[in-house]
Amino acid sequence: MSDEEPVDQKKYFEDLCKPKCVRAWLDYQGCVKRVQADETGHKHCTGQYFDYWQCVDKCVSLFTCTFLFIS
Repeated sequence: MSDEEPVDQKKYFEDLCKPKCVRAWLDYQGCVKRVQADETGHKHCTGQYFDYWQCVDKCVSLFTCTFLFIS
């Protein structure tokens, strides 16, 4: 067995998928700018944040399944 630490491939796949989710990222960034102007503190961008990561996770799952089936 190798003495090297195992590498988490999820980070690699996430970096590949982020460019495919630009629209969700821009929606999130737009929300962040709007919320910064909110003085009440009641507004948030949780929904847009989760939409972005849902897009990334969906893309990663396709890469992961393909990677597992090929291996």
